[in-house]
Amino acid sequence: MTGGCLWRTGLLLLAVCVEVAVWANNGDAVFIREFTLIRRDHLPEEPLHDGSQNPEDPSSRTARSEEDRDTLWDAWGSWSECSRTCGGGASYSLRRCLSSKTCEGQNIKYRTCSNVDCPPDAGDFRAQQCSAHADVRYQGQFHEWLPMYNDPDNPCTLKCKAKGSGLVVELAPKVLDGTRCYTESLDMCISGVCQIVGCDHELGSTAKEDNCGICNGDGSSCRLVRGHYKSQHASGKTEETVVVIPFKSRHVRLVLKGPDHLYVESKTLEGVKDELVLDKSGQYHLENTTLDYQKLSDKEVLRITGPLGADFTVKVQFTSGADSVVQYIYYQPIIHRWRETDFFPCSVTCGGGYQLTSAECFDLRSGRVVVDQYCHYYPENVKPKPKLQECNMEPCLDSDGYKQIMPYDLYHPLPRWESSPWTACSTSCGGGIQSRSVSCVEEDMQGNITPTEEWKCLYSPKTAILQPCNTFDCPTWLAQEWSPCTVTCGQGLRYRVVLCIDHRGLHAGGCNPTTKPHIKEECLVTVPCYKSIDTLPVEAKPVWHKQAIELEEEVTVTEEPTFIPGPWQPCSRTCGAGTQQRTVKCQVLLSFSQTVADLPDDECEEVKPATSQPCYRTPCSGVSGRGGDGKQEEEEEEEDEGKTLQREELHDWEYEGFTECSESCGGGVQEAVVICLNKQTREAADQTQCVSSRRPPQLLQDCKTQPCPPRWETGEWSSCSATCGVGLMTRTVACAHQPSRNSNHTAVLKDEDCPKPKPSPVQACNRFDCPPMWDTRDWGQCSQSCGGGVQRRQVLCKQRLADGSILELPDTFCPSKSPTNQQPCGKQDCLPQWVTTDWSQCSVTCGNGIQSLQAICRKQGENGRYWTVDPKNCSLISKPDRVRPCSLKHCENSIKPDPTILAQKKVYIQWRKGKKIQLVVGGYAYLLPWTTVVLRCPTRNFRKGHIRWLKEGKPLFSLPHLSITSLGYVKIQQVRASDAGIYTCIAGQAKEHFILQIIGNKQKLSVTESWLLQSGQQKVGRHDVMSTRERLQELSISLNKYDNIVEHLLELKGSVQHEKYIADKPHSNEKNKSNLEEETRSSELSIPVVLIADTRTLDEITHKLSEGLGGPRGEQLIAQLLSELTTTQGETNESTLHPPESAESSTQGPLLYKPTIKAHTSRARNPVIIQRSKKVGAAPQSEMVVYVGVPVLLQKPVATLVLRCEALGNPEPSVTWTKNGKELPQNSRVDLLPSGSLRIQSPGKGDEGFYTCTARNRLGSTSLSSWLQITGVKGRSCVQGNSVGATGPACSDRSNSSQSVELCQGQACPFRWRVDAWSPCSATCGGGTQTRSVRCMKGPHGRSRQAENRQCLGTGRRPSNTRMCNLLPCTRWAATSWGPCHGQCVGPSVSTHHRHVYCQDTNGTKVSYRMCSGLQRPSSVRNCSTEACALQWRVGPWTQCTATCGRHGFQSRQVTCTHLRTGKTTREHHCMWRPRPPSWQRCNILSCGRAGECRDSTRYCEKVRQLELCPLPQFKSRCCYSCRNT
Repeated sequence: MTGGCLWRTGLLLLAVCVEVAVWANNGDAVFIREFTLIRRDHLPEEPLHDGSQNPEDPSSRTARSEEDRDTLWDAWGSWSECSRTCGGGASYSLRRCLSSKTCEGQNIKYRTCSNVDCPPDAGDFRAQQCSAHADVRYQGQFHEWLPMYNDPDNPCTLKCKAKGSGLVVELAPKVLDGTRCYTESLDMCISGVCQIVGCDHELGSTAKEDNCGICNGDGSSCRLVRGHYKSQHASGKTEETVVVIPFKSRHVRLVLKGPDHLYVESKTLEGVKDELVLDKSGQYHLENTTLDYQKLSDKEVLRITGPLGADFTVKVQFTSGADSVVQYIYYQPIIHRWRETDFFPCSVTCGGGYQLTSAECFDLRSGRVVVDQYCHYYPENVKPKPKLQECNMEPCLDSDGYKQIMPYDLYHPLPRWESSPWTACSTSCGGGIQSRSVSCVEEDMQGNITPTEEWKCLYSPKTAILQPCNTFDCPTWLAQEWSPCTVTCGQGLRYRVVLCIDHRGLHAGGCNPTTKPHIKEECLVTVPCYKSIDTLPVEAKPVWHKQAIELEEEVTVTEEPTFIPGPWQPCSRTCGAGTQQRTVKCQVLLSFSQTVADLPDDECEEVKPATSQPCYRTPCSGVSGRGGDGKQEEEEEEEDEGKTLQREELHDWEYEGFTECSESCGGGVQEAVVICLNKQTREAADQTQCVSSRRPPQLLQDCKTQPCPPRWETGEWSSCSATCGVGLMTRTVACAHQPSRNSNHTAVLKDEDCPKPKPSPVQACNRFDCPPMWDTRDWGQCSQSCGGGVQRRQVLCKQRLADGSILELPDTFCPSKSPTNQQPCGKQDCLPQWVTTDWSQCSVTCGNGIQSLQAICRKQGENGRYWTVDPKNCSLISKPDRVRPCSLKHCENSIKPDPTILAQKKVYIQWRKGKKIQLVVGGYAYLLPWTTVVLRCPTRNFRKGHIRWLKEGKPLFSLPHLSITSLGYVKIQQVRASDAGIYTCIAGQAKEHFILQIIGNKQKLSVTESWLLQSGQQKVGRHDVMSTRERLQELSISLNKYDNIVEHLLELKGSVQHEKYIADKPHSNEKNKSNLEEETRSSELSIPVVLIADTRTLDEITHKLSEGLGGPRGEQLIAQLLSELTTTQGETNESTLHPPESAESSTQGPLLYKPTIKAHTSRARNPVIIQRSKKVGAAPQSEMVVYVGVPVLLQKPVATLVLRCEALGNPEPSVTWTKNGKELPQNSRVDLLPSGSLRIQSPGKGDEGFYTCTARNRLGSTSLSSWLQITGVKGRSCVQGNSVGATGPACSDRSNSSQSVELCQGQACPFRWRVDAWSPCSATCGGGTQTRSVRCMKGPHGRSRQAENRQCLGTGRRPSNTRMCNLLPCTRWAATSWGPCHGQCVGPSVSTHHRHVYCQDTNGTKVSYRMCSGLQRPSSVRNCSTEACALQWRVGPWTQCTATCGRHGFQSRQVTCTHLRTGKTTREHHCMWRPRPPSWQRCNILSCGRAGECRDSTRYCEKVRQLELCPLPQFKSRCCYSCRNT
């Protein structure tokens, strides 16, 4: 033991011990200086002999305070050394009582010290104290002691627990001073008593940290984030992100209710990722952060006190069962805060100036200053206003009296922001941006404006350099209603008007012509067309019918509303008097679409023709004429008298029903219909047959008295919006309700209350082409801001057509002269400026020096020419001061470093065609022919232009397709087989080789003996002849060492390139060839052009495969290597090798196989099925092995068919099989092999179908399918083998039939297959089928006839007569409800709100948006009305002008964005949809008078006179009137 400290069993350290021995695990003692502080009653009576701790030592005491002088205490002594070096310790100070009496109070006081965090490897302080007892026997045994924390009764006793036995013992009555009372508190034990410590590390302090971790903070440095998440199992995913909690967040709490499980991923600021799986309750540690996890029966709870040591991503792993709900809450730090800068330099060096502060946005995470937009993101952040103070107030030299008396900013305005005009908007509609440049300018006494440093303007906010523009919606197509069908029976056409409507509701151009709805379509009237039976000529028809035809005038439809009568219907009676009806419609001809539209009757101004008339065909049977004899020789008077008598007796007036009601609702009237009736036939007769004097009176009655329902009320059409080129007329259409006809009140209702359809509020007008006109665009920017420039604009000849489109025409089509397209601008002289000329000579004669750039002062005139002027004219502009290093010859005795080549040991394998490939020496390359190659040789300490290149040991010269550039690299255009070989880069004494091989070139690379001798590898001696041959053989092996691996990788090329395509579309081999090639090209885009492998990785695999590459383990290693190369180097890694979850099969059969081979990688990986297009191990008449993913056609019987399914993934996937989407029953004939492959013994017709192999693990699943078709097998197979005999009826039938048919081969065969075109697909989506006819034909073309199918078997396999089509699932766009209206303000009381638009299938499952790419996507954003955007610019009054005349007077006013109703001021960007009124302007821009006129030109002249400045010329000229009497 050291330091005199005694350690005894059961005894404790009570005296002041300056050193404590803590025994480490390795047996070495580490001494930590700690203290046990004691109270007054423990002090010894004898004085201490240690001078540093002697309370009587005057040097150790401070002067007695006033309070001590009133008591009996001496002054306090100096503070002791801290009890701990880190983590918070305690220090004490002592005082003594100067009286023999008892002094009131304590003789010791404490304070905290060493309040800095301990290093991570320092360990826990309480644990150190427990481990110090490890070498002391307790009850006769040594123990490893662990600390016991948070004792509620005695937190300051040293209680420890023996590891393994669980024995808890109090090893000391009190812990060392500075030990924490509780783990989650700053309170510390001092002399065995727990003392309160605030977050300010002061004893007795009650200061607490706020939720943001700031001591005595107000919570403004962080924000509370709360939310909830609900899992969606139906999406097909295995996991999903709940929330991303940023670095330094605190007080995190998540509660998951449901069957799913939580897990956490982390990502540090350096990009290091880690993850944590929470499988049981307890404490976890991730990135120096403690996580408390509690797993209960129905929920999981995760608590993190924080602060978080990294960005934490909390995810949910889905399990089967119901959806889960996660609620979370945490405090997120505001990582971007405003920080006030120091004062900028003074604006002047003397005479009184000003200086400003500014505020910069500071990133607390990275400790860097960032752009202001980051701080504007937080509403809690309020940017501090700049502070302005006077500076350099001492007087200037006497030569400058102006600055001596007047402050800098008294005579002219402060520096200000000046902005250029806004640029053109980036888009013409739909929301774009426009920018402008903003600079700080300063104005001198003469009114000249010059640019200056930006800090001078920072006292006011910098004006915006970006703003939104053209935020209105883009024009869209609006289709009018369809016209009636052009025919009244059968099939015809119908038309409609399609207009391009902009955001103002006006017809204009700009719509996408490819999305224009069609204006014509076929229509079908369900009335059959037939010829009239009535084919008699007019002369042969009845008299009344003949008269009707002769009198009927044909009325055609015109562009003015006209009544168009229809044909008369047949007479209502077949004999006697009757009536006939017809329809009369008010119609108009639409000239634009040449269609007829029906209108209400009141639109036609003429009198409506009659819709009914009397008719009479033949007398009815049994009714005679006037006399049976029909004599014609009677007198005329007798005939007339007989007619009158007959009229009076045969006809009479009679009421027959009522007319239609005058109103459809609300109360109308009906009039009784009076007809002249034939009493005998009871049929209507002509009214002239009845006596008019006997006509009965008119009768009326009420009708339709019920109230009217709501109906559409339309206003008058407005005038046309355009005089030509199709415009729009609008009208008001409202749903109104009138309680009664006599009521004057009409209520306006919602549109839903009126019957559909709603009358159109718009219609096209002036549908004819406009004459060609000139269209001028805005002037562009001036080519020069000074010295004379030009600005141009575009002038085009355009014509607006009747369909709304705009046609661009040659200039000769437009009348008159074209407007000018350019004009002069920028005529003012340019200011002089520095122009750089040349570099000076190097500052040294050898070694490294510098050169400076020389400059002269030049001015540009109006003619654009430059001339040199006096450098004084450029004194206001900073002269360019640029230097550059220069290097001359090496000085004597200088040491030059040796050159090196930065080679890369890589193997490059070209995977698909690319334009150009970059390679670096030191490795190998296997490239496709006709690829452009750039071979680089990066060097250090060597000039690239001096690099030499060799090929096969001989100098490399430029060829027509090969060149060596000045930068030292080799470029080969369209590499070919002759370019393969060994390329050597030489830089000084350093050299590196590169092996280039061409894919498809079978010739192995080799080296000659002479090249080996030249390379310097040959040693001197006779025995070296043998070593040369050995080196030749060894070098040839190393040149081709990776050939086998590359060859096997290229064999798997097809399976990887088409893997995603086949996984998504398992029936792709049934598609037509063009579609397959197109989709293959699109899938290849996700495969990298070149695979880059490290030579060490390939060497390891070569070593593992040294026993041969033929086994299944070797194939799996190669496939795993290819999977890793394409995944790590593809731009879209996950889409290359990981099929999407949508490919997961919804069926799962009972055949389950779990492989036992471990994956080659430890990284989690979605399952992948390797597809090969070739058959494996096929032996005729015995066994056929086929990889799943290709169609299988059995034309000959086999004993066994094996469908091989090779699946990779981590965890290892399980393999299941289904047939036609249903469970595949397992029996003695159909079973699953240990490798996961499916074996079918004696396959027959009953085994035909669609077989699907599905590989699953916890990360996802993938499927691959094959269609099995058997054409040459009837029922069970007749193969003679071990398992199948050639007996039975089926076999005898087959042998008999085969003998009776003579099959032919080759071109002489007269039989051939003939196929018809495919039928249309049976379904438009979701998978359908197509069929076609396949026949066996005999004879030459043109004279062939049909034969039996078996006669064509010798010509090849029978073409398929069915195939699958339209395999994409049926999908549609769906959208959520519109969100709240709180987007960006785009107009008065107009904002935007959004909704989520997604693609879903027929089951309502959300799928990838690409599956709906062919459908029109609904809009996800639209305008909405909100009171929050009822904003306006409010301007204050102008200030008084700073000058009464001259050019430099200005005045300003306040411009704010305020709410219309509340008047509350808000941020200006909310009002930016309307131009901002100017906040300052020039004023009193008047001439200050002619020569001889005395007047003041500034408002400061009174002060000039009071300060007696009038004698100075510059003041007297501007204050002439005030200084006239001085």
